[in-house]
Amino acid sequence: MSRILITGGAGFLGINLVRYLLARGHEVISYDFADFDYPEKDKITVVTKDIRNKQDLDVAMKGVDFVVHCAAALPLYSEADIYTTDVDGTRNVLASAFEHGVKRVVHISSTAVYGIPDHHPLYEHDQLVGVGAYGEAKILAEQECEKFRARGRCVPVIRPKSFVGPERLGVFALFYDWALTGHNFPMIGMGNNKYQLLDVEDLCDAIYACITKDEHVANNTFNIGAKEYTTMKEDYQAVLDTAGHGKKIIGFPAAPMIWTLRLLEFLKISPLYKWVYETASVDSFVSIEKAENILGYTPKYSNKQALIRNYEWYIKNLSSFKSASGVSHRVPWKQGILGIAKHLF
Repeated sequence: MSRILITGGAGFLGINLVRYLLARGHEVISYDFADFDYPEKDKITVVTKDIRNKQDLDVAMKGVDFVVHCAAALPLYSEADIYTTDVDGTRNVLASAFEHGVKRVVHISSTAVYGIPDHHPLYEHDQLVGVGAYGEAKILAEQECEKFRARGRCVPVIRPKSFVGPERLGVFALFYDWALTGHNFPMIGMGNNKYQLLDVEDLCDAIYACITKDEHVANNTFNIGAKEYTTMKEDYQAVLDTAGHGKKIIGFPAAPMIWTLRLLEFLKISPLYKWVYETASVDSFVSIEKAENILGYTPKYSNKQALIRNYEWYIKNLSSFKSASGVSHRVPWKQGILGIAKHLF
């Protein structure tokens, strides 16, 4: 049994990883500035602190075997919070971990580091061009990981596609709300692009492989995503079909919708940010061959299965977060003017 610290343990990925590791007999520490308000609270050690404070990290790292660094300020946070959390915070986590004898730190990055590319699939050696503060900060965070690798430390880096599953809300809650209440759903573009997603359980499998595989295997960078996916229109239509109202995905020309969403974001009346609406109408998928061949990664869920599994969890748990809102993945985002637009569909 290992002692494993998860930064961002109270978040969407964090709680799924907590449950995954507990099921395998490990001792778990959640380190997060957000409250850990899940039923598993009494089964783990909860540290409610900020990764931007290295002294607090130093206290929590004592006796830890492995760290999974999930904590990040997402795109709806301020630029200052994004850079200080995602870059400075990552540097603090790495420094504190290795100063206290941690064997390895698994860093959760993002495919946002590829920006808006001109080819697919994307490979781990492709150029990194971040979009916005979040994408840029994720690249800088990976550079911090590379510095520690150069010193002989084991720092596996995972670049996951957008992942869904139990506890995932955020922008997906907008779509699930429209599906549940019987509305058609507008899509930026015609929806004929391929947009790979990922189930959080498959992501946990990949993370666990990076913890348990030999160091010479795990100390690398891996794209992680679903293996089976079709077009965006077809995959998302599966949720509307599950909702059972006979509604459809409706495509619109991408350019005017993007310009409209840019204006709405500027006016701060839409929750959608550049990375979401600029990439929604184009192909977005990565090669997972490296993870398959080196880590033995074998995803269990297709895009459709992951979305439906998340939607069914959303329905079952709706009463627990119906009035909540925020800027993280664990709460629904405010729909703003899009909540009014819903009634047109």
